[in-house]
Amino acid sequence: MANADIILIDGEIHSMDRNGSVFEAIALGAGSVLAIGGNEDVLSFKGPDTRIIELGGRTVLPGINDSHAHACAYGASLPPLEIDVSFPNVRSVSDIRELVKKECSQKGEGALIVGNGWDLGYIKEFAGSSRLPTRWDLDDISPNNPVFLQDFSRHLAWVNTRWLELAGVSEDSETPIGGVIFRDSERGLTGLFAEGAQDLVLKALPVMDESRRVAAITSAVSEFNRLGITSFTEPGLGSGGFTLMGGAMSTKVLETYVNLVKDGSISARVSALWLPCDMSGSAADTAKSLSEMVLPGDVDPRRFQVIGAKIFADGIPPNKTAWMKDEYVSGGHGSLCVHGATDGERSGELAEMIRLVHAAGLQAGVHVTGDAGIEAVVDAFEKAVQSDNRTDSRHYIIHGDFASANSLKRLGAGGFGINMNPGIKVAISDLMDEVVGEDRSASQWPVRSAVGYGVHVMSSSDAPVTKPDWRIAVSAMLTRKSKASGKVSGEDEIVDLHTALRAYTIEAAWQDFSEVWKGSLEVGKVADVCIMASSLLDADPEEIPEIPIDFTIFNGQIVYERVS
Repeated sequence: MANADIILIDGEIHSMDRNGSVFEAIALGAGSVLAIGGNEDVLSFKGPDTRIIELGGRTVLPGINDSHAHACAYGASLPPLEIDVSFPNVRSVSDIRELVKKECSQKGEGALIVGNGWDLGYIKEFAGSSRLPTRWDLDDISPNNPVFLQDFSRHLAWVNTRWLELAGVSEDSETPIGGVIFRDSERGLTGLFAEGAQDLVLKALPVMDESRRVAAITSAVSEFNRLGITSFTEPGLGSGGFTLMGGAMSTKVLETYVNLVKDGSISARVSALWLPCDMSGSAADTAKSLSEMVLPGDVDPRRFQVIGAKIFADGIPPNKTAWMKDEYVSGGHGSLCVHGATDGERSGELAEMIRLVHAAGLQAGVHVTGDAGIEAVVDAFEKAVQSDNRTDSRHYIIHGDFASANSLKRLGAGGFGINMNPGIKVAISDLMDEVVGEDRSASQWPVRSAVGYGVHVMSSSDAPVTKPDWRIAVSAMLTRKSKASGKVSGEDEIVDLHTALRAYTIEAAWQDFSEVWKGSLEVGKVADVCIMASSLLDADPEEIPEIPIDFTIFNGQIVYERVS
């Protein structure tokens, strides 16, 4: 019998096995789980060099899997590399102006000023009104500094006049397919760009070099470990990502990951989706990119793997670019963002893009948020699978904000998944009440309904859209309570603790095609572990985000230990 390297005793150990078992002790050795059960049985694996950790009722979970996190972009967006203009740091245009003015002063004339995180719903001048950001809000405090401020969702960019000049954008610039350029009827370009139209101003961002990519990824992984995260999915690295997030979604980032993993420089397991197109894609672009894709073949697949491809189907509800069956409160339905002149043409184009990914033997992860858009994606999933009867494609919807009961039923029947963001819900639910009305807003991210229909439900942060703190999302699934107003939105979609934890562990491992060796604490599975400072079973759901992480164990090694 092998001796354990680490034994945890007297704990609340959530195995996340099929029975939802909670055990008292667990033994870890040689990177795997050696035993799990009662103290007495597990302590039989104690050797002369075994470290015993007395838990005293603390919670132990499988290593957390943030199954949709732009880690490189998240690391690159942290201060001092970029300004944080998110709520609650900013609550007004004046707050943003002060931060930009300070940054201009510190960096000097001519320096690029880049920030991220602002939210229309939490800036007093914009919330509940038709008022939108403009370049004129920024010009007088940054006359000689190009300013680029991307919103929390990364689907909306706000720039000043100097940035427009730097990017070469003028009144004559053509709007990219699927994009939106905001104009004032009298003064012209406002400096606000949505979806694929962001490419016009994104091209002026300096592309990340290797040193910045390494710094961004290692910084992000360090923060992930601090939060108990040992696995994550980079949802989009490829030929379609050279301008997105300052190059943080390009093929160069994929190469950086491979090098870091080979060097043993990151303590997390990474799955990646290939990104064949930007936010305004086509079947032709998808086919070309897939034909040129080169997958890494000389890296441990348990450390890094490319398992699928990401497709953008529509936009996001706050920008009114999600394709909805019923009108937004202010009018309009949004649309798919792929090529095509009509809804029918765009649906056909999207279906062909998904078919191409499926035919390449890859998993399709499709960004789609509106109910009409989701229905089109489900149609495409079903048709793709019927073409060759590959039943374990594990295609999944990314976000799926307004998935209808019919779409969820079909997703469950087809063995497909949905990756939701309940942490975003508690951040923007008040804004969504204004965008789609309270009744529809309450139905956003229907986790309980999806689970009831047998859909594989994963949860994620979508960092840097929100911070990669899974505790916030778990609390959100248990409460559905707005962070700003405290209002509960969609009480019928509240789930139990076990269901919420599955979305960050075993179901996330299913998305990775890896549930046989990670995602639960069972004998023979990898020793990836998150230890919290107190019991989850006894915790007030609203207070879960405040429970510290005491230890993170990756592959049997402690990679984070809280200093009290």
